[in-house]
Amino acid sequence: MPEPTPSVHVRDADPDDAPLIAEFNARLALETEDKRLDPTTVRAGVETTLARPELGRYFIAEADDDVVGQTLITSEWSDWRDGMFWWIQSVYVRADARQRGVFRAMYEHVHRLARADPDVCGLRLYVERDNTRAMATYEKMGMILTPYIIYEVDWPLDDANQGD
Repeated sequence: MPEPTPSVHVRDADPDDAPLIAEFNARLALETEDKRLDPTTVRAGVETTLARPELGRYFIAEADDDVVGQTLITSEWSDWRDGMFWWIQSVYVRADARQRGVFRAMYEHVHRLARADPDVCGLRLYVERDNTRAMATYEKMGMILTPYIIYEVDWPLDDANQGD
Protein backbone atom coordinates (compact mmCIF):
# COMPACT_ATOMS: atom_id res chain seq x y z
CA MET A 1 0.00 0.00 0.00
CA PRO A 2 1.33 3.49 -0.85
CA GLU A 3 2.56 5.76 1.91
CA PRO A 4 0.05 8.37 3.09
CA THR A 5 0.38 11.74 1.41
CA PRO A 6 1.92 14.14 3.92
CA SER A 7 -0.43 16.87 5.09
CA VAL A 8 -2.85 17.47 2.24
CA HIS A 9 -3.97 21.09 2.15
CA VAL A 10 -7.23 21.98 0.39
CA ARG A 11 -7.80 25.49 -0.92
CA ASP A 12 -10.11 27.38 -3.24
CA ALA A 13 -8.93 27.36 -6.82
CA ASP A 14 -8.00 30.62 -8.50
CA PRO A 15 -7.73 31.62 -12.18
CA ASP A 16 -4.06 30.57 -12.30
CA ASP A 17 -5.24 26.98 -11.67
CA ALA A 18 -7.38 26.88 -14.83
CA PRO A 19 -4.86 25.10 -17.10
CA LEU A 20 -4.24 22.30 -14.58
CA ILE A 21 -7.95 21.93 -13.74
CA ALA A 22 -8.72 21.61 -17.45
CA GLU A 23 -5.96 19.02 -17.83
CA PHE A 24 -7.27 17.05 -14.83
CA ASN A 25 -10.81 17.19 -16.24
CA ALA A 26 -9.57 15.78 -19.56
CA ARG A 27 -7.71 12.99 -17.74
CA LEU A 28 -10.81 12.24 -15.67
CA ALA A 29 -13.03 11.88 -18.75
CA LEU A 30 -10.50 9.64 -20.48
CA GLU A 31 -9.89 7.41 -17.45
CA THR A 32 -13.49 6.98 -16.34
CA GLU A 33 -15.51 7.17 -19.55
CA ASP A 34 -12.93 6.75 -22.33
CA LYS A 35 -13.99 10.19 -23.62
CA ARG A 36 -11.59 12.63 -25.24
CA LEU A 37 -12.63 16.17 -24.40
CA ASP A 38 -11.85 19.17 -26.58
CA PRO A 39 -9.11 21.04 -24.67
CA THR A 40 -10.32 24.47 -25.78
CA THR A 41 -13.89 23.78 -24.65
CA VAL A 42 -12.82 22.31 -21.32
CA ARG A 43 -10.50 25.24 -20.62
CA ALA A 44 -13.28 27.71 -21.46
CA GLY A 45 -15.68 25.84 -19.15
CA VAL A 46 -13.21 25.91 -16.28
CA GLU A 47 -12.45 29.60 -16.80
CA THR A 48 -16.18 30.40 -16.89
CA THR A 49 -16.75 28.53 -13.64
CA LEU A 50 -13.85 30.30 -11.94
CA ALA A 51 -15.14 33.69 -13.14
CA ARG A 52 -18.77 33.04 -12.14
CA PRO A 53 -18.94 31.65 -8.59
CA GLU A 54 -22.69 31.09 -8.84
CA LEU A 55 -21.92 28.25 -11.28
CA GLY A 56 -19.59 26.35 -9.00
CA ARG A 57 -16.54 26.36 -6.80
CA TYR A 58 -13.35 24.44 -7.50
CA PHE A 59 -11.09 23.19 -4.74
CA ILE A 60 -7.45 22.20 -5.17
CA ALA A 61 -5.63 19.63 -3.04
CA GLU A 62 -1.92 20.20 -2.49
CA ALA A 63 0.74 18.06 -0.85
CA ASP A 64 4.25 19.43 -0.42
CA ASP A 65 3.27 22.47 -2.53
CA ASP A 66 2.34 20.17 -5.43
CA VAL A 67 -1.22 20.00 -6.82
CA VAL A 68 -2.41 16.41 -6.42
CA GLY A 69 -6.18 16.69 -6.81
CA GLN A 70 -9.26 18.73 -7.47
CA THR A 71 -13.01 18.76 -7.06
CA LEU A 72 -15.87 21.02 -8.09
CA ILE A 73 -18.99 21.84 -6.09
CA THR A 74 -22.19 22.88 -7.83
CA SER A 75 -25.57 23.57 -6.25
CA GLU A 76 -29.07 22.25 -6.76
CA TRP A 77 -32.10 23.77 -5.09
CA SER A 78 -34.43 21.32 -3.33
CA ASP A 79 -37.94 22.62 -2.79
CA TRP A 80 -38.68 19.45 -0.78
CA ARG A 81 -35.94 20.32 1.68
CA ASP A 82 -35.97 24.12 1.37
CA GLY A 83 -32.23 23.98 0.93
CA MET A 84 -29.33 23.47 -1.44
CA PHE A 85 -27.69 20.18 -2.23
CA TRP A 86 -24.04 20.52 -3.04
CA TRP A 87 -23.00 18.22 -5.87
CA ILE A 88 -19.42 16.97 -5.74
CA GLN A 89 -18.17 16.84 -9.32
CA SER A 90 -14.99 16.66 -11.39
CA VAL A 91 -13.20 14.68 -8.69
CA TYR A 92 -9.67 13.91 -9.81
CA VAL A 93 -6.67 12.70 -7.87
CA ARG A 94 -3.38 12.37 -9.72
CA ALA A 95 -2.50 8.71 -10.28
CA ASP A 96 0.67 8.86 -8.18
CA ALA A 97 -1.25 10.33 -5.22
CA ARG A 98 -4.18 7.90 -5.10
CA GLN A 99 -4.95 5.90 -1.97
CA ARG A 100 -3.05 8.43 0.12
CA GLY A 101 -5.88 10.43 1.65
CA VAL A 102 -6.22 13.13 -1.03
CA PHE A 103 -9.89 12.50 -1.75
CA ARG A 104 -10.59 12.16 1.96
CA ALA A 105 -9.02 15.58 2.58
CA MET A 106 -11.10 17.19 -0.18
CA TYR A 107 -14.30 15.46 0.95
CA GLU A 108 -13.80 16.41 4.60
CA HIS A 109 -13.07 20.02 3.60
CA VAL A 110 -16.26 20.25 1.51
CA HIS A 111 -18.27 18.42 4.17
CA ARG A 112 -17.12 20.90 6.85
CA LEU A 113 -18.04 23.87 4.67
CA ALA A 114 -21.43 22.38 3.82
CA ARG A 115 -22.29 21.62 7.46
CA ALA A 116 -21.37 25.19 8.42
CA ASP A 117 -23.73 26.66 5.79
CA PRO A 118 -27.36 26.68 7.02
CA ASP A 119 -28.61 26.79 3.41
CA VAL A 120 -27.01 23.42 2.53
CA CYS A 121 -29.15 20.35 3.20
CA GLY A 122 -26.82 17.63 1.93
CA LEU A 123 -24.07 16.41 -0.38
CA ARG A 124 -24.56 14.39 -3.54
CA LEU A 125 -22.45 13.06 -6.36
CA TYR A 126 -22.84 10.84 -9.36
CA VAL A 127 -20.38 8.23 -10.49
CA GLU A 128 -19.93 6.20 -13.67
CA ARG A 129 -21.66 2.87 -12.98
CA ASP A 130 -18.55 0.74 -13.59
CA ASN A 131 -16.25 2.82 -11.39
CA THR A 132 -16.41 0.42 -8.44
CA ARG A 133 -13.18 1.72 -6.93
CA ALA A 134 -14.64 5.23 -6.62
CA MET A 135 -17.91 3.83 -5.25
CA ALA A 136 -16.04 1.98 -2.52
CA THR A 137 -14.20 5.20 -1.63
CA TYR A 138 -17.45 7.19 -1.41
CA GLU A 139 -19.02 4.53 0.80
CA LYS A 140 -16.01 4.68 3.13
CA MET A 141 -16.75 8.40 3.53
CA GLY A 142 -20.27 7.53 4.74
CA MET A 143 -22.11 8.27 1.51
CA ILE A 144 -24.92 5.91 0.54
CA LEU A 145 -26.14 4.67 -2.81
CA THR A 146 -29.52 6.21 -3.60
CA PRO A 147 -32.35 4.62 -5.55
CA TYR A 148 -32.20 7.38 -8.18
CA ILE A 149 -31.14 6.89 -11.79
CA ILE A 150 -30.09 9.90 -13.84
CA TYR A 151 -31.54 10.55 -17.30
CA GLU A 152 -30.38 13.30 -19.62
CA VAL A 153 -30.68 14.87 -23.01
CA ASP A 154 -27.22 15.92 -24.16
CA TRP A 155 -26.81 18.13 -27.19
CA PRO A 156 -23.70 17.34 -29.24
CA LEU A 157 -21.30 20.28 -29.49
CA ASP A 158 -22.07 20.54 -33.21
CA ASP A 159 -25.73 21.21 -32.41
CA ALA A 160 -25.17 23.56 -29.46
CA ASN A 161 -25.73 26.76 -31.41
CA GLN A 162 -28.29 25.56 -33.92
CA GLY A 163 -31.96 26.43 -33.59
CA ASP A 164 -34.92 24.25 -34.57
